[in-house]
Amino acid sequence: MDISAITDSFDARVDDALGWISDNGEGFFDLIRSILEGTYDVILWLLQLPPFYVIAIVAALLGWRLINMWAGLLTGVAVVFCAAMGLWAETMSTLALVATSTILALVVGIPVGILAGFATTFDKLLEPLLDLIQTLPPYIYLLPAIALLGYGPATAMVATVIVAMPPAIRLTALGIRMTPHNFVELGQASGLTPWQMFTKIRLPFAMPSVMAGINQSLMMAFGMVVIAGIVGSAGLGETIYGAVRTLDISTSINAAIAIVILTMVLDRLTQSASPRTKGGAR
Repeated sequence: MDISAITDSFDARVDDALGWISDNGEGFFDLIRSILEGTYDVILWLLQLPPFYVIAIVAALLGWRLINMWAGLLTGVAVVFCAAMGLWAETMSTLALVATSTILALVVGIPVGILAGFATTFDKLLEPLLDLIQTLPPYIYLLPAIALLGYGPATAMVATVIVAMPPAIRLTALGIRMTPHNFVELGQASGLTPWQMFTKIRLPFAMPSVMAGINQSLMMAFGMVVIAGIVGSAGLGETIYGAVRTLDISTSINAAIAIVILTMVLDRLTQSASPRTKGGAR
């Protein structure tokens, strides 16, 4: 049986549907692009407003407060090193892109994860979709985003949000389900309302898992932002992509080092902010 006609028909319908959405939803997608890029521009402006040494001092103080003195010192030195390589603007652009995308992913992912933690049926329906999102190559999400939003940070953010949401959803749902049954019974016996049960019992027990989800979403966002450099996302991803195209090995290595530094700093800080690392609920 020749299925080429079926696949050709399917491909044609997909192309026609995407073209129809692009033509008829131009105003809507222009609005989405403006909102996304406006949010990104505000965060980037805030990060670029102070000198690099102020950002380094803030990062060092956070490392000292959340981990220890030596971690704070290394964090500050690492941030200064990004500026010393001449990649401060690109580093802040990447940080703004990751921060914006991660915040948007968490705004959607955490409420969906809470709902999935309470509703077993919804969780079972959601699992295959999350598996699909995490299995497909990240480039897949760039193609329709380019068609609808064009090149630029907005396209990179949409693709990054899609990739970063699954860990937040999964681990938030897991945390909600991990609440010990005896504590739930204690809350019911004490006459707590559903909202009080959630805020005073379920959420505290879920926080270590939620924080782990935030950390994993952040790491996924970093991976996607580098790939999204091919769509003009600015920052270190675009720097690496441009260096690869021109075989500029030294620039690509410097940008890669800056990404590693930024990733490690945020990874350690978010891990240390988790209640699990502070001896909280397990």
